[in-house]
Amino acid sequence: MATTSLKLPDNLKTRIKQLADATGKTAHAFMLDALTEQTLREEKRQALIARALEAKAEHEQSGTAYAAEDVHAYLRNKIQGQHTTRPKPIKQTR
Repeated sequence: MATTSLKLPDNLKTRIKQLADATGKTAHAFMLDALTEQTLREEKRQALIARALEAKAEHEQSGTAYAAEDVHAYLRNKIQGQHTTRPKPIKQTR
């Protein structure tokens, strides 16, 4: 396991210690949890952005899209457990 040194402002170090104590953790464990959580969040955000850019490129290449009201109705029906058919794609003209 690699060792990394962090220089923390005194007020942040105090806050971390208080929260760690309140949760029954060491300050070290608290910071590891916080760093792990933030790393996972950022990885998910970057993956979402990558998927969005891929979808945008696909849309720009194909010109295929879906009417928002059709998608909303489809999702409402699915959430309510109703049988529904997928929205039909529409070709956009430029």
